[in-house]
Amino acid sequence: MNVFAEEATEERGENARLSSFVGAMALGDLVKSTLGPKGMNKILQSMSDGSIIVTNDGATILKSIQLDNPAAKILVNISKVQDDEVGDGTTSVCVLASELLREAEKLVTVSRIHPQTVIEGYRIASKAALGALAGSAVDNSADPAKFREDLFNIARTTLSSKVLSQDKDYFANLAVDAVLRLKGSTDLEHIQIIKKVGGKLTDSYLDEGFILDKQIAVNSPKRIENAKILIANTSMDTDKIKIFGARVRVDGTGKLAELERAEREKMKAKVNQIAAHGITCFVNRQLIYNYPEQLLADNGVMSIEHADFEGVERLALVTGGEIASTFDEPDKVKIGRCDLIEEIMIGEDKLIKFSGVAAGEACTVVLRGATSQMVDEAERSLHDALSVLSQTVKETRVTLGGGCAEMLMSCAVDEAARTVSGKRALAVEGFSRALRQMPTIIADNGGYDSSDLVSQLRAAHYEGRSDAGLDMDKGAIASMRDLGITESFKLKRQVVVSASEASELILRVDNILRAAPRKREGH
Repeated sequence: MNVFAEEATEERGENARLSSFVGAMALGDLVKSTLGPKGMNKILQSMSDGSIIVTNDGATILKSIQLDNPAAKILVNISKVQDDEVGDGTTSVCVLASELLREAEKLVTVSRIHPQTVIEGYRIASKAALGALAGSAVDNSADPAKFREDLFNIARTTLSSKVLSQDKDYFANLAVDAVLRLKGSTDLEHIQIIKKVGGKLTDSYLDEGFILDKQIAVNSPKRIENAKILIANTSMDTDKIKIFGARVRVDGTGKLAELERAEREKMKAKVNQIAAHGITCFVNRQLIYNYPEQLLADNGVMSIEHADFEGVERLALVTGGEIASTFDEPDKVKIGRCDLIEEIMIGEDKLIKFSGVAAGEACTVVLRGATSQMVDEAERSLHDALSVLSQTVKETRVTLGGGCAEMLMSCAVDEAARTVSGKRALAVEGFSRALRQMPTIIADNGGYDSSDLVSQLRAAHYEGRSDAGLDMDKGAIASMRDLGITESFKLKRQVVVSASEASELILRVDNILRAAPRKREGH
């Protein structure tokens, strides 16, 4: 007997589990090829407006595709959390979760082991893996020179799998300088990224201070030292008659002129109120029309109009001011300060640069590149590097990349499997195999013989070379410590934690209920 509404469906037991496994594994296979320094890009084309994204950033790919499979959506969520939490490792977490489910599927369908037993085994394994990871982590935060080198290596490792890989040293330095300016804060709002198409990637640079992508008003002074900045969100339009939106009927043009004069006087009073703050620069989120602009210029005040909301918010944050919308009480308005405001050129465009701002940590990265897709992808890559670095400044432990940490955890999990009795031991071994898939996929993406390389890597770890990993340039096993292939401990830990929790969540599924679609009225 069917208790559900007409079009509602139910999948039970085996079928439900199978559809979860298949969905998650298909998603893992989709992003698998973007993993590692030799990962490939994907082109995502929107069917509605035809816009194109070229990327190999896991979170961006997964966010942009429409999915129907509930288990696949769970993997998209973990990659999104990874992106928000650490900023990088979004592909890794998705691939690891799908590999864990691939192992679980064999255990459940072929070996007929109950999912709860698999989950118990996975829990033992992930505890052993995280223990080994924590044991191998190094903390150099006490020595600034060594710590800077760690940060530089982390940035290089992050960027080596991205579009910026050919200039990774240049961009790694740029990212480290930007993050160290933050002096330990993880607020990336202080780092403004401006994208300007043109030039080549290495024309990008880090500029101290804040750059606003706007132009200075026509007859304003173009350069101001020791500026006092009032940041506002207020309307400055007088050329339109508006008495609180009412319609006005007059019996002659003289009356109209009087109305206009009244409006102008009102505007003049407002500008005088603004100038009374003793400011030298007025930045408004809305438009400033000709008349008030002229009045401000007469007062020697530089005016900048229509600075978009994010620009205004950031400018307030960086110059230590606040956004004002009324000007009756000058003593209560916080005014921003900076040493110099000037107009600069980037490529063909004029922009405004604020140097020596109150928040000394603020800086702007100017990104250049051949096409808009290139610059967008460069921004995503740099964002990943900046996020990971700012997290590492907080959680200072680092670990080794290049498949080294995964192999280390895999060996620890194998050791743990020997002490586990019963069927759970098979699940623990499955977890270890899933971890070994990470270096395997990295090697496959480089076109190397993965089974040969990974067995060499495993042997090296059992011989006690705990810093052995994959050198993707030579296609051989090498010391990751010597090559400086370093990753953030927080990132690796988050990958293992999220992947094992997500696979556990999906493993527990034995029923998928789909609601009937809502009917539209009259159909």
